[in-house]
Amino acid sequence: MRRFLGFRDFDWPLLGMVMLLCTISVLEIYSATMHTKYSGFHTKQMLWICGGVVAMFIFAKIDYHKLIDLVPWAYGVCLIALVAVKLVGTKVLGARRWIKVGPMHFQPSEWVKLILILAVARYFANLGGRRLSWRDIFKAFVMVGIPMVLVLIQPDMGTTLTYVPILVAGLFLGGINLRQALILMTCCVVLVAGAWTSGKVLKPYQKARLTSFVNPDNDPKGAGYQIRQSLIAVGSGGVWGKGAEKGTQTQGDFLPIPHADFIFAAFGEEHGFVGSLFVLLLYFFILMRLIQNAQTAADLSGSLIIMGVVAVLTFQIAVNVGMVIGFMPVTGIPLPLMSYGGSSVLFTFLALGAAMNVRMRRFVN
Repeated sequence: MRRFLGFRDFDWPLLGMVMLLCTISVLEIYSATMHTKYSGFHTKQMLWICGGVVAMFIFAKIDYHKLIDLVPWAYGVCLIALVAVKLVGTKVLGARRWIKVGPMHFQPSEWVKLILILAVARYFANLGGRRLSWRDIFKAFVMVGIPMVLVLIQPDMGTTLTYVPILVAGLFLGGINLRQALILMTCCVVLVAGAWTSGKVLKPYQKARLTSFVNPDNDPKGAGYQIRQSLIAVGSGGVWGKGAEKGTQTQGDFLPIPHADFIFAAFGEEHGFVGSLFVLLLYFFILMRLIQNAQTAADLSGSLIIMGVVAVLTFQIAVNVGMVIGFMPVTGIPLPLMSYGGSSVLFTFLALGAAMNVRMRRFVN
């Protein structure tokens, strides 16, 4: 007998924490952009959030098994979209990452993350939990590697890196053994070293951004500028912060793109250590809630979907916050639910919708 499925099974506490984070985002975007050319972006962010919430509820109602069945078609469409970006995409700051659709700019690489989460879940679930062979692992690498290469040539190294945790989560939950993992890690180190020294994979400015965080004072007006201004902003916030709309680094336009990649630095300057800690705890509780839902999923594919979402969000949070405090290189990875950006907001809400989808069907047979 099929149990009646309704939104009473929805994870309302999780949604409450997400909306609290979105509220903080809108207020900080308003504060960080009020005296800049980006003034008014908080209104656009509110519209993206409203659209994301609607999309999340719709996505949560569609049985995730049906979504998994459509993955091969969706994967093909995503590859076509990534090729189209390179051919007819809008070029901004030397990179083609967007396709202009009317007044809006659509970034296919953000949506690929969601398709890859579903594709990896489908692939490893179909293996039935058996021991992974090298052939299985190779197929998984190819499936994730093709979109990675297409995004890397845009070039968009930041988004390319966000695909990696999806594959890692799939391999870990899919049953990779320690010996295979060690061999793969060794191969990855060799490939990265080769890519770094070849001079053909990474452009000089990308290498500069990846190394500037080690000692930003070596090039304070160039590659190290963003890190230096971010560190000054975070440090000047102290324990309690300078207060909303009173951050000198943010309001003085020293902090680059404070409403997007460096929104956590702007927030830290205005709300200090206490405010920053509150946001990080909010992220922690959201991730823990998602992991709890993965543990109660009805099947392996459901668990893989939620853990894929957790892997991507954790990676983005760690890299963005690490970048802001000088522990990670500047890669242009947005802070989920905080940074301004339509494609990023919609992806996050759709990913949460997929997680809600699994939770709502944990008792359905």
